[in-house]
Amino acid sequence: MSVITMKQLLEAGVHFGHQTRRWNPKMAEYIFTERNGIYIIDLQKTAKKIDEAYFFIRDLVMEGGSVLFVGTKKQAQDAIKEEAERCGQFYVNNRWLGGMLTNFKTIRKSIDRLLELKKMEEEGIFEVLPKKEVSKLNLEMEKLEKNLGGIVEMKKLPAAVFVVDPKKERNAILESRKLGIPIVAIVDTNCDPDEIDYVIPGNDDAIRAVKLISSTIADAVIEGRQGEMGSIENAEEEELVEVVEMAEEIAPVEEITAQDEENA
Repeated sequence: MSVITMKQLLEAGVHFGHQTRRWNPKMAEYIFTERNGIYIIDLQKTAKKIDEAYFFIRDLVMEGGSVLFVGTKKQAQDAIKEEAERCGQFYVNNRWLGGMLTNFKTIRKSIDRLLELKKMEEEGIFEVLPKKEVSKLNLEMEKLEKNLGGIVEMKKLPAAVFVVDPKKERNAILESRKLGIPIVAIVDTNCDPDEIDYVIPGNDDAIRAVKLISSTIADAVIEGRQGEMGSIENAEEEELVEVVEMAEEIAPVEEITAQDEENA
């Protein structure tokens, strides 16, 4: 059984591709037909590809990996933020800064600056500074928050990236490929699927379509995290059993020692 139904895909408008004059021939295998100058995506293939992406993300997270959600176009911004936060992952939904992955050490310095400014504000330092200086610092903080707020807690590179519209997020795709980070993406009929590891053929312009697929990826993360917690709990239980068994083995020795002391 698929993780998402055909009815859900249809209702969200996932099947609507771009105009026939704006297409990438490499997407031909995912196109069902053409209607009124618009390509219709084969939702049976979309459902199958969503399953593949879902289980990949679930297993990756179960092994302790993290996922970076990326979508800076207007139709994707809210869904990317909401779903990444819901599943406890990272996101970029305003602007992809050059080197966000390939020059992560420098990006971390900017994040540290953001955290420093927030701390200054919390500690009341802004209250004793001149208004002009505070205004300048607030602008700096707002800009950093807008671009980096979704990756503040990202201490290392993600194990995978989920992208809405790889054509729009060209730099994110290039950096991920350069570093060998697997890419899961919603790929419309005007995109190049060859650049994507886990292609999800679908409408990347409809808010409902983006929300549906993003939420499914978030669900995969949540299931993976539950599995990770289960693995940790099982490991702790096994460790406890080992300790108990060791204690039982040691107990007779301690009893013998106590008896020896009494006899002495």
